[in-house]
Amino acid sequence: MGRARLARLHGIATSYEPSPGQAVHVSEDTVVAVLAALGVDASTPHAVRTALAAYEETAGRALLPPTVTARRGRPPHLAGLPEGTVLRVRTEDGGIVGAELRDGAFRGGAPGTAPLAELPLGVHDLRADAPDGRTARARLIVAPDRVPEPPGRSHGFLVQLYSLLSRHSWGMGDLGDLADLAAWSGRALGTGFLQLNPLHAAVPGPPTDPSPYRPSSRRFPDPVHLRIEHIPEYAQLAGADRARAGELAAQARALRTAVLDDGALIDRDAVWALKQEALELLCAVPLTPGRRATYCDFLAEQGQALEDHATWCALAERHGPDWRGWPAGLRDPRSPGTARLRPELLDRIDFHSRLAWLTDQQLATAQRAAREAGMGIGLVHDLAVGVHPSGADTWAQRHAFAAGMSVGAPPDAFNSRGQDWGLPPWRPDVLAAAGYAPYRALLQGLLRHAGALRIDHVMGLFRLWWVPEGRPPTEGAYVRYDGEAMLSILALEAHRAGAAVIGEDLGTVEPGVRDALAERGVLGTSVLWFERDYGNGAPPDADPAAQPAAAEARILAPEEWRAGCLATVTTHDLPPTAARLTGEDVALRARLGLLAGPPEQERYRAACELREWLGELARQGLLPEGTGEEEAAVKAVHRFLLRTPARMVGVWLPDAVGDRRPQNLPGTWDEYPNWRLPIAGPDGRPQTLEELAASPRLHALMRELASVDR
Repeated sequence: MGRARLARLHGIATSYEPSPGQAVHVSEDTVVAVLAALGVDASTPHAVRTALAAYEETAGRALLPPTVTARRGRPPHLAGLPEGTVLRVRTEDGGIVGAELRDGAFRGGAPGTAPLAELPLGVHDLRADAPDGRTARARLIVAPDRVPEPPGRSHGFLVQLYSLLSRHSWGMGDLGDLADLAAWSGRALGTGFLQLNPLHAAVPGPPTDPSPYRPSSRRFPDPVHLRIEHIPEYAQLAGADRARAGELAAQARALRTAVLDDGALIDRDAVWALKQEALELLCAVPLTPGRRATYCDFLAEQGQALEDHATWCALAERHGPDWRGWPAGLRDPRSPGTARLRPELLDRIDFHSRLAWLTDQQLATAQRAAREAGMGIGLVHDLAVGVHPSGADTWAQRHAFAAGMSVGAPPDAFNSRGQDWGLPPWRPDVLAAAGYAPYRALLQGLLRHAGALRIDHVMGLFRLWWVPEGRPPTEGAYVRYDGEAMLSILALEAHRAGAAVIGEDLGTVEPGVRDALAERGVLGTSVLWFERDYGNGAPPDADPAAQPAAAEARILAPEEWRAGCLATVTTHDLPPTAARLTGEDVALRARLGLLAGPPEQERYRAACELREWLGELARQGLLPEGTGEEEAAVKAVHRFLLRTPARMVGVWLPDAVGDRRPQNLPGTWDEYPNWRLPIAGPDGRPQTLEELAASPRLHALMRELASVDR
């Protein structure tokens, strides 16, 4: 009982429900391991008693939690303070707000101070002084009630940037292509947004993990996305450097030709090798005074976070990308050993800092191109759920991550083995003690050049499934985060950036989470194939491919969909629409041995589901062309989305040209080229951005969406 109580006090759930009404208890060993990752020894009964006593002595007697939240126009909720406690708030702008607890309410304050309920938005310092002599300090987050709403109703593209090659790309899609896509689609098609894959910095290879959802750093973007020729210093190259740059561009053309014309996969490492050499040449060109001043402003603005990131990159060049294997004195960014080495690495630190600045500039250019093209939102950046255990973020913020833990998902009705994503989780106690500074900085970085932010696995703002290292994901436990604090900081930073927020809330979602997100204005994600009324307690957005009774679940009518969502037909983790319509998704999974049952049974199930959907589309009058034509069916499912009240309607860009190949096939590693495929047509031939812009099939589909109110 003592260990269970200790777990609850630290936000660890000792049981979970893989399906409604079915409780599974977490093992004692898992509870001990998770508590240890939070710095609590629960290995013996004596250790448990000691830990409980320590908790009661510290947290139990604390006047304030380390972080306090409030909503604009309302005083912070502070329970348990003794009568006569005096509060004093120093706001971000240096103002002073004070109050005293009298007769159970905070009243008045010191002369010349503002009322407690009139606190401005921001991150403030709070001090409490109790009559018994106790004193405490905390961060006070004052946030708006809601994140900004998207302007009107809009439609746009969902695209994996690396897959979008033009005739100017260096072997993979880049920020020049993104700006061009924005300028064209906004003007020619009336699109209101472009939702991207995470552009986070990757752990360097070779081989580099191609997944954008397992980055080295979520705080800074990856310079592999740079368009080299768009960097101003490129025009100033001369002599041998200019000649070498031309040779690199020629090699890049060969990479591009291999992908577009010869069927080769996107080779991120080969692209980066060329770009890195080109960037070395460009960074040797002296900056003009104006650009030097702009760069210095960027360095000052990004501060210690950028210096740490660039230092990790420089050390990784010397010692390899896994800091856990570096010499012991370099495993801590604040160690004397790291401090001694920084001057020696100064040129490399400056190089990587310069790359971060150049990437930031091209991101700004792409968002500006989107807005100038008439997009109400523009770029929608994607925040991955975590980072690689050996990357820059875990090195720079080692204390903020739970050692020996990995984020994943518990077993459920659709995956009896659970999932381990190999991403170390943030420690909720360290986040709170730091006033959520790492989280705030992360959001600020992502929102710099965004009209909206998509948060992968948004349920992680409330709880995450922690899996102890070396154990299967079945032996994990849920650890709770302060959802109100996480949402308040999200609302504050989104408000400051003027950006909407989309939560990826597919899969198992605990009760109350969607309501809490909607109450703060966070849009959800609704995928056509999953929007059913199962009526049996199963998640309404569970993948029908894994839902044996999907045919028994009623398809939700368009008017039954929620308005607060981004509505799509498919995503990067699901089959393209043409593959579902033709049965090629089942054939692919059959070839790779990924089917849950016999191929005949899976083909029959998929055919039944497709027949049901085509029938529903016909009954809705959305398939006037008949049920036998694939392109007509692709139009019909998007017509269905337009009948829903969804604020945002997203088109998976490969769907617009009939691509059959998924960008990512969950459950595979070497068996399938995840994250390495260019957008292609029905025949598998890659389509350049120029060909997409001229595609009759794409234009015919997008005409169907022209009726979306912007």
